[in-house]
Amino acid sequence: MTVTAARIPSVLHARPAFEGANIRTWIGFKHFMYLVEGAVLQYCRDQGTGAARLFHDFGRGLEILDCSVQLPAVLELDDEVRAQVTAGAGNRLDVQLSVARGGEDVTVLRGKVVVALLPEASAPGHKDVPGPLAALQAEAFPAAEPLRLRPWENAESVLRGQGGLLWSWLARYTLCHYSDRVQHSAYVRALEEVVDRYLNQQGISVGRMLRERDWIPVVSRARVRLLAPAHMEETIHTVFTVTDILRDVMFDARMDCYVQRGQQLIPVATAKILHGYAIAAGPGAGGMAELDAEVLAALRGVS
Repeated sequence: MTVTAARIPSVLHARPAFEGANIRTWIGFKHFMYLVEGAVLQYCRDQGTGAARLFHDFGRGLEILDCSVQLPAVLELDDEVRAQVTAGAGNRLDVQLSVARGGEDVTVLRGKVVVALLPEASAPGHKDVPGPLAALQAEAFPAAEPLRLRPWENAESVLRGQGGLLWSWLARYTLCHYSDRVQHSAYVRALEEVVDRYLNQQGISVGRMLRERDWIPVVSRARVRLLAPAHMEETIHTVFTVTDILRDVMFDARMDCYVQRGQQLIPVATAKILHGYAIAAGPGAGGMAELDAEVLAALRGVS
C-alpha cells in the first residue's frame, strides 16, 4: 500500500513564548493552543502549500474551525516542544505535543483540530487546491442558526442574565486575519480573559488565590469552536457560565459568543474549559486543591 503525503506525520520543533509564563515559569493553556496553531501551519507547508501560498495562489484562507485539547502534563518556559500533526478523517488533524524530561518523552497535549480552506473576498482569485490539502477545502462556514430579536430587544437585554457574566468586546483588526474575519486564536484569548473576569467578579481572582492560598490555576482540557464568521470592528457579545463542579476539585465552564446584525443575534463561537487549582507550596504542595465552601459558592454565583 502506498502511503500518501497527507498520512506522513508533520513535525515542528518550537518553544512556548515568554508571554505565556504568567505564573512562575509554567505556560498557560492559551499558549498550548498557539503551539497547536503553529503546528497546523507547518503541516500545510509540509504538504507543499503554506498559508501564504494558499491565499495568493488559490484565494483560500486557512481557518481553524475547531480545536479541542487535553493537557495531561505541565509545560515549562524553556521546554523544547515536539509538535506532531497527522491527518485524520475528512478535514480533521490529530496533534500531539511532547517534551523530553528525564530521558523520556512526555506528552503535554493531545488535540484534534478541524481546518477549512475558505475562499477569501480579498484574494486576487480563486482556484481549487491540489494535492493532499484538497480535502480541507470548504466553500463556507457551517450554517449557524440565528436568534431572532423582537423589536424592543438587543443583544445585551437578551444575553444579560443567561450566564454568570456578559462581556462585550470590539473585534479590532489585531484579532482578525485576511483583512476581514475574527480568527480562532482571538476566541482562545477571549476564553482566557472571560474566565479571569468572572473569577474577579466573584471575588476569587487569580491574584487573590495566589497571594492567600498559593493556588495556581490549572486547565485540564479546553475546546474552542467557530460557528459563523465575525467581522472586523463588529462587537462580540460574550457570555460565560459555570456549568458543573466535579468532585469539588474542578469546574466546567462554557463561553458563547454572538454578534448582533439588525434584529438577529448570530452565534459566532463557543468554547468549553475544565479548570481547577494546583497547590504550589505548603501542605499538599503538588496536588490539586479542594474547593472549599467560599470558592464553591463564588463559582456557583451564590452570594
